Amino acid sequence: MSQGSRPPDSLCLLRTSALGDVTHVVPLLRTLQQVWPQTRLTWIIGKLEHRLVGDIAGIEFVVFDKSRGLDGWRAVRQALAGRRFDALLHLQVALRANLLSLAVRARRRIGYDRARSKDLHGLFVNERIAARSGEHVLDAMASFLEPLGLRQTAVRWDIPIPDEAEAWAAAQLPDGAPALLLSPCSSHVLRNWRAERYAAAADHAAQALGMRVVLTGGPSAAERAMGDAIRARMRTEPLDLIGKDTLKRALALYRRAAVVLTPDAGPMHMANAVGAKVLGLHAASNPQRSGPYSDRRWCVDRYDAAARRFLGKPAAEIPWGTKIEYPGVMDLVTVDDAIERLEALARAQGFAR
Repeated sequence: MSQGSRPPDSLCLLRTSALGDVTHVVPLLRTLQQVWPQTRLTWIIGKLEHRLVGDIAGIEFVVFDKSRGLDGWRAVRQALAGRRFDALLHLQVALRANLLSLAVRARRRIGYDRARSKDLHGLFVNERIAARSGEHVLDAMASFLEPLGLRQTAVRWDIPIPDEAEAWAAAQLPDGAPALLLSPCSSHVLRNWRAERYAAAADHAAQALGMRVVLTGGPSAAERAMGDAIRARMRTEPLDLIGKDTLKRALALYRRAAVVLTPDAGPMHMANAVGAKVLGLHAASNPQRSGPYSDRRWCVDRYDAAARRFLGKPAAEIPWGTKIEYPGVMDLVTVDDAIERLEALARAQGFAR
């Protein structure tokens, strides 16, 4: 990485959500900390997302709780009242984030290029990152360093995991059989796979590969229902931890897993950040843009097939970043697809029978 002119005294980052995207911001943050250790860094972040990264040392977090309505907005404005930053890195284009950025006084307001802007984003920034296509989301966020005279040449997360979370995960997954963790739900329901397909892949992992199957997920009714549906269709008995972990405990679990099986969702990127091998299921989204950043070899990629079926043209001819969230799109990912990738990963990692 290269250093530009005199380091700024203060920078503000605005990225409130979601878990996966917040995970992608962390390497940018680590680059800033390494190159400009004296620069004061402030991050405006969502309440849930703060639970994931809010204990990163040396960062001032301003928490935006959208559930509080106008009080949530006022809390951010009050926290930043009377302050001025050398630059705002406006890392989110949604209208809510654009309006929230008005709470930040900064001489330089760096936002996305026109092609990636929406919801009047251009009215809230006075500089833009370079226009590029074909980038992973993490690389796009890293490009916010370039107007500051920096480049991200290494990707480092080091998200803290408390001892309590490590101990809890070790109690659930003591050393022994390799574990397949299923995190089956995305907040975008059209990215979710069918319960019977998760069950078939999980049974294969248990019976053919001798793996311990673990169901993970949050406490929502949708995640509980998905977990129950998977269990009802399995011939083997998984360890059911849905609703029992926290975000930090989830990180510790992922780190102990041999494989994390998931659609395009926050857990995919959390697992990648702690070094887990991720078997991502992609048809509604492009794994080259939003798959596990460090290693996409184990992903099932049916994005091109989805583009041809639902949009009538190959993926190469549609705008980069297009979501193909149509009913039935994830049916393009077959059980055999997932098993083939799982078997390949098992051979590569040395736990295939």
